[in-house]
Amino acid sequence: MNTTAAQQHEVLVLGAGYAGLAAAIQLAARTRKRGNLRVTVVDAHDTFTERLRLHMTATGQDTAELSIPELLSGTGARFVRGWVTAVDAGAKTVRVDDDRVLRYDTLVYGLGSIADTASVPGVEDHAHLLDGPQGAAALARRLARPGGGTVVVGGSGLTGVEAAAEIAERHPEYQVVLLGRREPGAGLHPKARAHLDASLARLGVLVRCGVEVAKVLPDGVALKDGSGVPAAAVLWTGGTRVSPLAAAAGLTVDERGRVVTDGTLRSVSHPDVYAVGDAAAVRQGYGMMHGTCQSGMPTGVHAALSILRVLAGKEPKPFRFGYYHTPVSLGRGDAVVQFTRPDGSPRRIVLTGRRAARYKETVTASPWPTFARMKKMPASGAFWPHGGRYTRNRSTK
Repeated sequence: MNTTAAQQHEVLVLGAGYAGLAAAIQLAARTRKRGNLRVTVVDAHDTFTERLRLHMTATGQDTAELSIPELLSGTGARFVRGWVTAVDAGAKTVRVDDDRVLRYDTLVYGLGSIADTASVPGVEDHAHLLDGPQGAAALARRLARPGGGTVVVGGSGLTGVEAAAEIAERHPEYQVVLLGRREPGAGLHPKARAHLDASLARLGVLVRCGVEVAKVLPDGVALKDGSGVPAAAVLWTGGTRVSPLAAAAGLTVDERGRVVTDGTLRSVSHPDVYAVGDAAAVRQGYGMMHGTCQSGMPTGVHAALSILRVLAGKEPKPFRFGYYHTPVSLGRGDAVVQFTRPDGSPRRIVLTGRRAARYKETVTASPWPTFARMKKMPASGAFWPHGGRYTRNRSTK
């Protein structure tokens, strides 16, 4: 599928998260001088959401406001702000805000996950979410009111742990209660889990594991065992879901609605569609990848390099990725970093305390110098942050 200058190839990237931006910047920067390929990025917002810092925003801390057009500047990619409301995979079009239609030759589908507000009654109406800066800021305003009380964090996964620790540290006037089915840090090495438990105890977080929320109420939560926890505010971190647009478009999806990909990140039903980040169901030798920022950017980079190979008349190479670490914030001066095997299982190597906090901050800040290097050195090997083991594909010609 070779293109000529008279036949411009349109690449449409849906979603400007970590994965979508990585795909767009890698692809546009490498092809900006060719003139026969155009990259367009579509997102509902023109500022980038640093999901890794939303627990900080939720406690009133200032974080950088990153402009997506500025992040794309110098690459040749254009930005379209709007909500994606429909994808027509047959006609190769995308509808934005119901009144604009964009055509594509190749689609990079990166509409990532959002909080699951449907599985538990009352979440959508009464709980705070960490889906974006607006939701996080709304929780910060609630916590800033005088009076104290109890804050329930529903969901004992790592997002819940980070949020609970941050709230407890920044707002000691509140009793933070962390609720979940599993123990916090259940997938970590015992040494890492011990530090996590000690840090939550030091911050005064009350942990209740082995419980399940039946309903979120205006003034607390009801548990399935019949008991309840009164609360001034409830933060819900108990699971995510993906957009139904892929399934509605006729793309093959898994039971969670993620686009099922082949080994090169192409849709198994529509090879002109690549899926990246949380939107993709990507199988590796160790099993199905779980969506994290650590794996999101490498999928975006690989999709871009795969597109270039196809346009050059070559077959794209298989995607290979292994996890390297799991960093967890426990307030501003404390953290735990669990180093892992490629399948994500814990190794014995663990960082804790201030060294781990500095490590976590380095990881959190790493996308921006990474994007800058992509823009300045488009002909070099692909870069990726967050410490994932990604097998780079250097050959794009």
